Amino acid sequence: MSQATIKAEHLAKAMTYTQYRELIDLLLADNKTTGTNHAPDMIEYTRMNAQRMRRVEKTTVLDDELVHLMLSVQNKMIWVILTEAWCGDAAQCVPALVRIAEASPLIEVQLLLRDENLDLMDAYLTNGGRSIPKLIALDADTLEELGTWGPRPAPAQHLFDEMKAQNVPYQQFVEQLHGWYGKDRSKTLLQEFKPLIRDWAKLQSPEEQPVERF
Repeated sequence: MSQATIKAEHLAKAMTYTQYRELIDLLLADNKTTGTNHAPDMIEYTRMNAQRMRRVEKTTVLDDELVHLMLSVQNKMIWVILTEAWCGDAAQCVPALVRIAEASPLIEVQLLLRDENLDLMDAYLTNGGRSIPKLIALDADTLEELGTWGPRPAPAQHLFDEMKAQNVPYQQFVEQLHGWYGKDRSKTLLQEFKPLIRDWAKLQSPEEQPVERF
């Protein structure tokens, strides 16, 4: 564990996922998005992302192992997620992250807008970039950092890095990345969280559990 980067003043301006979704709908009704760039393409990204979030909310299903893990959590946590409405990766991942957290009564999700919290974002860069979504798991009582995840599942990150290195045209870039998300249906993200939950909640892995002998 490391010293807390996230302070109480950050959490004071955080939103629940429900508030985040309501904010996006209100902004779209006014042809706006989060942040200060309200260009037509940014609005269109946000409209598509609202549809993506609705789809992910409906299709993300936790398997029995992950449900059991979440119900085994004994320590209260706060999951802080840095996000923005116009970010496609956030639209694909944040609803699934929330669905995981909802399986435990001890985990609270708080969302912060990246561009309003660049001091925090800059403590969690990915390859030097302000990539989102970024989840920071905290001990709810001390705000001590337990670990992080993001900005995307490992195979999606590998695809992203490959396409970026090859200077793939933007439209093709977007289609391939969101095509991966559409086929995966959050399954990789859910699998990635199993060892993270065991670590953050100090749960034994199946290999570490004692074997009953008769």
